[in-house]
Amino acid sequence: MKKARIIYNPTAGRETFKRELPIVLERCEKAGYETSTHATVGAGDAAIAAKHAANNHFDLIIVAGGDGTINEVIHGIAHLEYRPKIGVIPAGTTNDFARALSIPLKIQLALSVILNNKSIHLDIGRVNDQHFINIAGGGDLTELTYEVPSGMKAVVGQLAYYMKGIEMLPSLKPVYTRIEYDDKVFEGEIMLFLVANTNSVAGFEKLAPDALINDGFFDLLILKKTNMGEFLRIATAALRGNHLEDNQIIYTQAKKITVTPENHMQLNIDGEYGGLLPGVIENLQEHIEFFVPKEFIEKTKQLTKAKLSETI
Repeated sequence: MKKARIIYNPTAGRETFKRELPIVLERCEKAGYETSTHATVGAGDAAIAAKHAANNHFDLIIVAGGDGTINEVIHGIAHLEYRPKIGVIPAGTTNDFARALSIPLKIQLALSVILNNKSIHLDIGRVNDQHFINIAGGGDLTELTYEVPSGMKAVVGQLAYYMKGIEMLPSLKPVYTRIEYDDKVFEGEIMLFLVANTNSVAGFEKLAPDALINDGFFDLLILKKTNMGEFLRIATAALRGNHLEDNQIIYTQAKKITVTPENHMQLNIDGEYGGLLPGVIENLQEHIEFFVPKEFIEKTKQLTKAKLSETI
């Protein structure tokens, strides 16, 4: 019999998953998995639990929580030779990664995706000694993702980031930064940079619209120095997905990105504080196998085919 380990955040999603856990266990057992659980108890615990499951050759790790819990699980197994397949049950506030993978936000529907046994190898990112699934970024504006209260995010979604951004505007300061991406270099004052692995960032699903999660490339977005009026214009355009043509935006793709700020700049990893820059950001192509909907696999194949045709 195959072995599955459920790693879940007991406080995520208003404890909805914890209430449905008996049904989840029953369905996993019926699908042929000998299933056990681990409720996380603090920061870093999910990474330890995932490493333990991998070292004991579990076939499947089901992650129930938000992007932070998923990040920890991936970080726990990314450096190992044997890495179990990963199933995601979204139970956070924004659930960027699940949205990017077209995974349903309802628990039992997400479990059905896992038990349907359709999987694909996807990219993850590595920066210094850490890993990420969605974004790595820097600049005052990236601090929004961990300064916006979770309750506010749950109620008003991406608008919470917009409102917090306006609140922070008077204190935002550009930082002179050197960014090397593959064989190109940008140097200048920036408000932020984002290295996106998926198209869903902080609740915005159009921020990096060309992101393809198994092509070995990141989408790099740099917002150059702006005044208050320019920022408001660009932020409003980003809500509609019309920001990429703005003169203050650099948008490109790269496999390896080195960021060296002249002054203090925090590193944001999947919406959490990740230390201070400088840093080297690398793409680990098709490094982890995830269960996803059949429709996502088909969409990814079509996007890959279209991208290849553009390069010919």
